[in-house]
Parts: sequence; C-alpha cells; structure tokens
Amino acid sequence: MNTTADNKVRTAPILVISPMRDEARFVDAAIEAMLTQTVRPAAWVIVDDGSSDDTALQVARYAAQSDFIHLIQRNDRGRRRVGAGVIEAFNHGLAHAPIDDWRYIVKLDADITYGPRYIETMLAAFAVDPKLAAISGRVYRPEPGGDVEERKSPDMVAGPFKFYRREAFEAIGGFEQTLQWDGIDIHRARMTGWRTANIDHPDARIHHHRLMGSSQVSIVHGRLRWGRGIHFMGYHPAYVAAVGIYRMPEKPYVIGGLLIMTGYFHATARRRPQYPDPVFRADLQRWQKARLAKLVSRAFARLRGSEPSP
Repeated sequence: MNTTADNKVRTAPILVISPMRDEARFVDAAIEAMLTQTVRPAAWVIVDDGSSDDTALQVARYAAQSDFIHLIQRNDRGRRRVGAGVIEAFNHGLAHAPIDDWRYIVKLDADITYGPRYIETMLAAFAVDPKLAAISGRVYRPEPGGDVEERKSPDMVAGPFKFYRREAFEAIGGFEQTLQWDGIDIHRARMTGWRTANIDHPDARIHHHRLMGSSQVSIVHGRLRWGRGIHFMGYHPAYVAAVGIYRMPEKPYVIGGLLIMTGYFHATARRRPQYPDPVFRADLQRWQKARLAKLVSRAFARLRGSEPSP
C-alpha cells in the first residue's frame, strides 16, 4: 500500500468526491491509482453510500494511513438510485468536505484507474484555457487484445472523472440531483459561456473496468436506461437516431445502438416526464440541430471532394 510520505509529491487545491456503493472489487485499484499521482488533491472524500460489501472497510484502511483520504458513511437506503442517488451522495460529501478553499472539484468513480501524471495533465490543460469549465482524458476499456476506446465527442467530459474549475462549477449551480445529471451539466456549461473537453494524451488515459452504459442488471437494461435518460434530458429525435447509429459499432454490436433508440422512443410514446426546464431543452435541441447540420455539410463536402473531376 502506498502512503503520502513521499514529500516530492505536490498537493494542489483540488477537492475530490467519490460516491461509492458496493465497489469492493474495484476500490483498492482506484485508491492505488490516486496514490501514485505526481499531483495529489488536498482532500479526497469517499462517501460510502450504504454498501453491503467491504467497500467501507477497504477505504478505512487507506484513510488510516493517509493525510488526505476521508471516509464518510451513509445509511443504506435499500437500493441504488440511478443518477439522483449518486449526486445525493456527492452533495453529502461536498457538505462535509474538510476544506473549503478548493479551486477544482472532481467527481470520481471507483471503477477506473489512470496513470500517475493524470491530474498533472488536467491542470496543465486548465492553465492554458481560462474558459475551460471541465475536462477529462479519453476512456478506454481493457480487453485481452488491448485497450478499446469508449468513443465520446470531443466536447464531452468523461462521467467517471468529472474535473471542474470551481468558477464554472458554481456558474452551472453544481451537479443537479436528477437523472442524466452528467449530460445536463455539460450543456449548462455551454449555456453559461464555458467550454468542456476531453483530451487525447498518453498521460490522460482512463481505464474503465465496467462497460460504459451498462448497469448492475445487464447491458441491455443499461442501454434502454440510456435511451430513457436522453428522453428525460430533452434530446431531439434526429440526434437520438444519430447517437444510436454512432453507438452501433460498440458492444453489444448493433443492438446497443438500437436499444438506446428503443428506450428513447418508448419513453416518448409513453409521455414520460422530462427535465423541467423548457428553456434548457429548447437550447439543447437548437445546439443539436446545428451540430447535425454541420455533420451533414461536412459529409457532403467530403463526397464532392471524392468525386472525379469532369
């Protein structure tokens, strides 16, 4: 087990909060990844959200030997609460954070690992772009044949490692305690004049040890839930079709994209509730239509460029 005894490690004004529930099989590796960082956070609050396994016990062992890891335990509510439950636990950790002079805040999951210069690389990106609200590296899934990238558009920030500048985090009102919180925050940042990004850098690889968009039930359940989530957020139907097609080359091949679309259109047909901010939903659809128009324009330009000269 690594400790914080190495005085060569720099500490930065970063507050990391990790909501965890039944993460015993991942948490040791997650903590070891943090302990190897060249730049460490001033405080890491790990909120055990009613685990029934040894998550809290494992975290407590590290906290006892560390000057920056803090364990908070919450009572078991009896079930997972997708989306809202994660942020409820996050906000509990924020309310009980041992520092208040942080300049950056991170929502960090337990099922990822990353290289020792990850935080250092994120801080370097913030330093050169004052309008950068949030950033992450690219996410990869370890496979027997090598890393497989979990594709994400360049302006999206990986949900397992949300790294925010304080001013931007406060400008968007923090993370909303609701379904699809990790998409709502990105568009809120756009609406308030900030930029978000993920970067392709060898020191910024995130290794995700669960399949993105899966769930504790099954990958099918997770993809359907994904579709219901983007219905809640207010996605435009044409953009949903584009998302479904974009996700078809990923596991589970073809059917994964179809399940996302099925979840969305089923929720639409049943008139399921949506995010209760019509201004937000309208602006999101405006942005999505503009993005689709750009993609179509580029596709036609490529086609014209590939045609033989008359």
